[in-house]
Amino acid sequence: MVKLITAMGYGGTLADAGKAIGKSGDGGVDGVIKEDRLGLEQIYIQAKRWDDASVGRPEIQKFVAALLGKRARKGIFLTTSTFTKDAREYASSLETKVILIDGTELASFMFDFEVGISTESTYVVKRVDNDFFEDDAASQ
Repeated sequence: MVKLITAMGYGGTLADAGKAIGKSGDGGVDGVIKEDRLGLEQIYIQAKRWDDASVGRPEIQKFVAALLGKRARKGIFLTTSTFTKDAREYASSLETKVILIDGTELASFMFDFEVGISTESTYVVKRVDNDFFEDDAASQ
């Protein structure tokens, strides 16, 4: 997810812009990325790879608590699933800025920024360039 957020223009290069930190004992945060190249602000990332359940308000509350523990003001919560209505309403009511990205939005961003995808085939459509022949005829 850090690669995707970096590809979207946050923080500069992947080498110095962000890092994945998610593992046991991560304090509720899976990654951190600089908001800009100077690193004036940090954005914390939480990712949930869920297939069969929506992410609810309690998960967002845990993430917000983790943000507060890091004195962070901004976070991104991504899931391969969806968010409940209650989770979205809660996130939109916060003073701390928390962006929710569900599986559909995540896939769209991945395609738009070409992260985690590969091109299977490309089609080239050609047409005759009539201007080529008009410029050639005018010079004769």
